[in-house]
Amino acid sequence: MRPSLIPEGQLAMHWLDPDHLPETSGHLDRFLLNPHGDVDGMILTDGTEVHVPPHLSDAMCATVHPGDAIRVRGVRPRAADMIAAVAIETADGTRIVDNGPPVHHKKKKPIPEHIANAGRHPMQADGIVQRVLHGPKGEVRRALLEDGRIVRWPPHETDAIAGLLVPGSTLAIRGEGLVTGFGTVIEVQEIGASAATARAINDKKPGKSKKPEKGEKPKKPSHDNAQEPAHEQGDTVD
Repeated sequence: MRPSLIPEGQLAMHWLDPDHLPETSGHLDRFLLNPHGDVDGMILTDGTEVHVPPHLSDAMCATVHPGDAIRVRGVRPRAADMIAAVAIETADGTRIVDNGPPVHHKKKKPIPEHIANAGRHPMQADGIVQRVLHGPKGEVRRALLEDGRIVRWPPHETDAIAGLLVPGSTLAIRGEGLVTGFGTVIEVQEIGASAATARAINDKKPGKSKKPEKGEKPKKPSHDNAQEPAHEQGDTVD
């Protein structure tokens, strides 16, 4: 029986059976990171992009290393040429399976070694876009620069900055950066083709109303002054 590495704790069973999903083989080139420094993806040496749920970050870091041969089972979204992984298997048969986040996943956990001495700092960067990167449904969420840095922004801003994300384009970025053992990730606050043309990123999704503070009741629309429209004689209502 193959050993399996799954995060500790009670797990909610994932609804996809990895044994019935297509398999892709390759070698790990590099990990991809979210703004917290968790591994949430990887690039294989043949250029294949693989999304990995961040709750598997610890298992991935402990088991898989750049240059390792791996097999990935997952699904391909319609919107992008990438794989959303459900299971990753190493050459020795160790398997990391996405069974959903553990029940305790929101609790504070030990800081992983690759970000043990890392901290978020204001950061400016100029670079050239190598490729865009995606979320599990194929949505564009970030870009990989030619120097290896990853820049991220809220998904609802992608359409507004799409013209800046063409591979080979120059980007000027200001934001908060995190330098880790697996590379640097920058959460974008301003972005443009140059520092002079950079625009601010809206981190709040448009049209989303502010949640009431704790203990505050949501305000209901007032109808005190509302009046029924008067109908002149001869008016008809359909």
